Amino acid sequence: MEQFHCLRCGNCCRWPGAVRVGEAEIDAIAAYLGIPLEQFLTEYTELLPDRTGLTLPEKPDGSCCFLEEGEPARCRIDPVKPVQCRRFPEHWNFPGWEEECAGGRALAAAEKQEAEIGSSAKTNATREA
Repeated sequence: MEQFHCLRCGNCCRWPGAVRVGEAEIDAIAAYLGIPLEQFLTEYTELLPDRTGLTLPEKPDGSCCFLEEGEPARCRIDPVKPVQCRRFPEHWNFPGWEEECAGGRALAAAEKQEAEIGSSAKTNATREA
């Protein structure tokens, strides 16, 4: 099986939903942005709906506040992005992500090609026997 490679389409960052941030992540992001911790907390975090922690806020369209559109899309805090973001799609994803994500489509195409090559090799081996 092939391994997932991010192609920077940004679709995972456009998917609405909470991006949990912990204390160490908050400290790292604030330092990376060069702003005081209190300013970061005020401007770049919201209380989770279940009140169990903090999340990065979404833009009105549901995308992450740190997503910078373009080709390729870019995460403004990429070197210090939250663990949740770094773990896509292996540890979390969303329904249909394989079709929405450029890396997911490439992975599916590579797996399909690998399966076709395996099937072709098996057919040829059977014919030669």
